[in-house]
Amino acid sequence: MAIAKILLILNALLIWNSSIAQTLYLGLNADLKGGSAQSGEAIRLGIEMAIKDINKSGMLGKYSLALRTKDHRGNPARGIDNVLDYADDEDVIAIIGGLHTPVIMHELPIIHKKKIPYLVPWAAGTPIIKNGYEPNYVFRLSVRDEFAGEVLIRHAKDSGFNQVGLLLERTGWGRSNDKSMYKASNKLGLNITSVQWFNWGEKDFSTLIKELRDSGAQAIMLVANAPEGVEVIKAMSTLPSNERLPVISHWGITGGNFVAQVGLDNLAKVDLRVLQTYLFDNVESNKTANILLQRYKSKMKQKHNYVKATPGFAHSYDLVHLLAKAIQNSPSPTRETVRNQLEKIKEYSGLIKIYRKPFSAKNHEAIGPDSYQIARFNKQGHIVPWGK
Repeated sequence: MAIAKILLILNALLIWNSSIAQTLYLGLNADLKGGSAQSGEAIRLGIEMAIKDINKSGMLGKYSLALRTKDHRGNPARGIDNVLDYADDEDVIAIIGGLHTPVIMHELPIIHKKKIPYLVPWAAGTPIIKNGYEPNYVFRLSVRDEFAGEVLIRHAKDSGFNQVGLLLERTGWGRSNDKSMYKASNKLGLNITSVQWFNWGEKDFSTLIKELRDSGAQAIMLVANAPEGVEVIKAMSTLPSNERLPVISHWGITGGNFVAQVGLDNLAKVDLRVLQTYLFDNVESNKTANILLQRYKSKMKQKHNYVKATPGFAHSYDLVHLLAKAIQNSPSPTRETVRNQLEKIKEYSGLIKIYRKPFSAKNHEAIGPDSYQIARFNKQGHIVPWGK
């Protein structure tokens, strides 16, 4: 009888233990305090809102999601250390990266050695996904430079510019855009007059701008993050009005405190266009967007409808939901099963779009050029669609 009672108790304990909610952690690895901290904070906020919605829905059964954060401040060595820490933590089911392509490029060998899913809601470098690893553990819901280059060059041509100069940061991200913009310019019949390179932390862009202007460029194609982008626009704003060139920029400038550091007066002097994906400009027709926007405004204690570093917020919100679908489809989720299930998602109606087979064995890019758009800064320094 005693043995029978013990067995009954043990069986009850097993049933009780199996019903306890198990927490799966997502590890954020991004710039949270450096020059592009605004991007990291937007990504973090998107993740947190997605986690709250997913846990509230109960879609993961006995599993719930939670977030852990680490700040790499744009430093590849810190990024690698963070990946190693997350990979050695068995509770972390996946890592979510940040804005910096160079950081993720340095992390790729560790990601694949440790076989941990790595989700990218911002960094746009083509080789992040086109990385040669099989199986590939990196998935992206963001811009891809290979496609962005043509969108930017096409906008330049459609705007009547036949000659442009490239102003690129000297990193893997800059080189990725150099390649894509040359390819696009050859395809579209637009001439690149000069390429000028700069390093992180550069302060004086007057000489580089003069070189581009003297080369015959009618506009400058800029690939920079916020700290250097600020200096470029400041330098351009100090020129006489007849010497200023339009600047068509990749979206890296929007990942930091760009507007406040440039100043609205300087910003108003420069014809600046910037690549974006999603903007909260038509929320009345999208129930999910409207609800999220109201939650964001409440959390940030603001009245206007502008979301800082919008792509990071929107992309990470949808990306975490896609991850949750993969976890839901994994009876006993492991890093390997979740990676495999990400490639098998059939459909998800998200904030940005309805995703139909967002990932596959041959494609780890959830969005394409049809989700890209050109935008501008309005008088308040908010990003709005070009032409509005």
